[in-house]
Amino acid sequence: MTQKLTSLPLCSQNFNISFDFCVGKKVLVMGLGRFGGGIDVVRFLHKAGAAVTVTDLSSKDKLTESINQLKDCHRINFLLGGHQKSDFENADIIIANPAVPPGNEFLQIARKNKKLVTSQIEIFFQLCPAKIIGITGSNGKSTTAALTVHLLKNVSDEQRATSNHNVWLSGNIGNQPMLMLLDDIEPDDLVVLELSSFQLEQLAQIKKAPHVSLLTNLTPNHLDRHKTFENYCSAKENIFKFQKLDENNPAVSIFNAEEKKANQWFEKYNNVPGRICLKFSADDVTDDIKNCFELPGRANLANLAAAVAIVKYFGLDEEQIKKTLPAFKALPHRLQLVAEKNGICWYNDSKATTPESTIVALESFDKPIILIAGGFDKNIGFDSLGLEIAKRAKAAILIGRTAPKIASAIRVSSIVHQVTKILFVDSLADAVTAARNLAERGDIVLLSPACASYDMFENYEHRGYEFSRLVTE
Repeated sequence: MTQKLTSLPLCSQNFNISFDFCVGKKVLVMGLGRFGGGIDVVRFLHKAGAAVTVTDLSSKDKLTESINQLKDCHRINFLLGGHQKSDFENADIIIANPAVPPGNEFLQIARKNKKLVTSQIEIFFQLCPAKIIGITGSNGKSTTAALTVHLLKNVSDEQRATSNHNVWLSGNIGNQPMLMLLDDIEPDDLVVLELSSFQLEQLAQIKKAPHVSLLTNLTPNHLDRHKTFENYCSAKENIFKFQKLDENNPAVSIFNAEEKKANQWFEKYNNVPGRICLKFSADDVTDDIKNCFELPGRANLANLAAAVAIVKYFGLDEEQIKKTLPAFKALPHRLQLVAEKNGICWYNDSKATTPESTIVALESFDKPIILIAGGFDKNIGFDSLGLEIAKRAKAAILIGRTAPKIASAIRVSSIVHQVTKILFVDSLADAVTAARNLAERGDIVLLSPACASYDMFENYEHRGYEFSRLVTE
């Protein structure tokens, strides 16, 4: 590990000390997970020379894929299938996965024993030498982050020669590494991070935020963790609340002009010295730029407007954006067109794990829709979704534990709207077969589950890949 990764101060809520990841430090990673964040942390610590122990509630069988990615990291101690109090008492440092709530009983044990409790995102923000562009929101943050990077990377060769910087994408977007990028990031680079409400809670503990912060939108999500929508909004607000203000190098805060809460925050933070406040809206996208953009729906136009607001701040003009934009394609599992057969378009929107996300997907098309939805039950309501399905879908093919709830919501709304055909099936394979039998030329078949995937799949990516395979085979 190079010196720049081992000599900077790392602070937490309860500690204000400097430390490095040298041999002799006992570091406990709480939560390996299956989305790459834990793997990044373990690799970083191993390279730094720490003595690493991984603890996770999941069993070895469920974490096999993640463990296999760490085969080249020797002397990693795995304690899986549960947490032990003694591990949190004896470690020097605990690095918590974002999925671990701040008030977790084992983290409390660590703090009680004066241990340093930190996280991947806290470490990154304290060690990253470059400006960070942070993007959060309930929906659209992955697409907005990827769009921003695409536009910033694809400037002219002449500009790249003069700007002499790289653009990096990481954070809560797929399996992108974060800490393992640090050796390669230079001060003149730009880093774009997708940030979840969980990560922003962790970041608030050290009172740090990105130099450029953007909110896509806000709808109720993760209420099993945050309990109330207001608490969820407060976690998101951390992306603006702790921005470092400097009148010579002002922080940039960018809000969705169509969001009530975002407008409240705009008024709160506008005209504060050391901060530039901007707004964006889908209506900001000019026809010339819109004609270069292939992703469907108004929500994607809002994502584009957000990315444009960021890149214009960094000096790109409309002509550069128009030249670059046509090459951008939908991200996997996010309104991704996976096949067009016999005049029928099949879309994979497996990332839609909330009713609001599926409503956005339904609103993206003006053609007849056959919707495949349902999945793990997070005890959330489907009334609004039922209304939109009744208004916009010719058929709903329902799977998983939530199928009866979604069907009930559709039936209530169908009284005043079109009669949507409802089918119950046992598997995603059966759903695809049923959609093939129902679909006609000009129809859209849309996998947009409105639910998590854990009752039938490892994660939304597994569900999306399986759908794509079934459609294209």
